[in-house]
Amino acid sequence: MAELEIHQESEHEADPTGKKVGVLAALLAVALAIVTIASHRTHTAGIMHKASANDAWQHYQSTRVKYHSLELGENLVKIFGAKGEDADKMLADYAAQKKKYDEQSKQIQEEAKTAGDSAEADEHRALRYDIGEGLLEIALVLSSLYFISRKKMFPAIGLTAGITGVAIAITGLIV
Repeated sequence: MAELEIHQESEHEADPTGKKVGVLAALLAVALAIVTIASHRTHTAGIMHKASANDAWQHYQSTRVKYHSLELGENLVKIFGAKGEDADKMLADYAAQKKKYDEQSKQIQEEAKTAGDSAEADEHRALRYDIGEGLLEIALVLSSLYFISRKKMFPAIGLTAGITGVAIAITGLIV
């Protein structure tokens, strides 16, 4: 029976920089995961706010159509010269409904603008997360190049890109 020979590299113990770079890569990976999740959640929130804004604008349009239909009804009553108590009731009813739809449309318009503004803010925030995510990915790759080349410039550049990426992602919390 042949014995299994296991080779162990003692080079890992002799490379303290490699251990530090490994920890750096792990920290960059954790930061990347956090920023990626924040980016995805923010993009989703932006889509939901945009959908709410679209729904509100559609509601606004339907309210304005109802308002204009009432105007048309008033015009028809006046053009055909309807007189009497029934015509007066109808015109009073139209006026009351027009007032209601006018007030509703103003409120709905504000809701639509608010939802649209929220969607825009989400997209600005998500862009910052996306840039931070990209820089963290670059940082992770550059830092990992140390293990191939054993050149300390790669983790140094990676650390710089990582710090920049985290800083930009943090600005997404402020926007």
